[in-house]
Amino acid sequence: MIHTTAIVDPGARLAEDVEVGPFSVIGPDVEIGPGSRIGPHVVIKGPTVLGARTRIFQFASVGEDCQDKKYSGEPTRLVMGDDNVIREGVTLHRGTAQDRGETTIGSRNLFMAYVHVGHDCIIGDDCVLANQATLAGHVTLGNFVILGGLSAIHQFCHFGDHAMAGGGSIITKDTPAFVMINGNPAQVHGLNLVGLKRRGFSAEAIKALSDSYRLVYRQGLTVAQALDEIRSRYSLPETEAFAASIEVSTRGIVR
Repeated sequence: MIHTTAIVDPGARLAEDVEVGPFSVIGPDVEIGPGSRIGPHVVIKGPTVLGARTRIFQFASVGEDCQDKKYSGEPTRLVMGDDNVIREGVTLHRGTAQDRGETTIGSRNLFMAYVHVGHDCIIGDDCVLANQATLAGHVTLGNFVILGGLSAIHQFCHFGDHAMAGGGSIITKDTPAFVMINGNPAQVHGLNLVGLKRRGFSAEAIKALSDSYRLVYRQGLTVAQALDEIRSRYSLPETEAFAASIEVSTRGIVR
């Protein structure tokens, strides 16, 4: 299952059925779960943990030292869940000692060609990052996030669950859950209604989220006033998630 031209360090721990393609290099302190397929010309550096059924295409670089000038070779980590797909030329960097010391990625994510994930990022489950989407260091993505091609997120930004960014978006503020943004600088363009319907959100939840969105973005209220009004009107988990994603913002929300 390991090509004769691949180099796998004796300190790497690969499940018995892992496939490794020609000319790939896997260093020490790398753990790869069962059912995984590593294509040709892939470089994986540790400490890195890849879950089951990871699929990595050619020329990807996974678990490399970060590009932060403060990084001095500390043994930081990259940890990924199961069923992730990493396409051609993707770069995923480990964390820094100045932050969490770990870049953390959930399960069932698709990283299209030439995506970059910087140090200390946290990515949830079921996200799609289209071609050349770029995350600076310390970025947090929720679950079911979609980032269009060539979009970029500034360091320390939060991007909420089920939110979507159009292609080429430049995102320098926090993005609340469930919304759709686009542009340079990114601006909000309503709820991600298509995504919510596709994922089975109830009509009641979508109506409550639509009302909550208008309270934040259309009624001329302060953020604090809008959140109080949302919580006084609704007790749904979806509206609470929307309010909480705004409440935790440290950079201000996309408007």
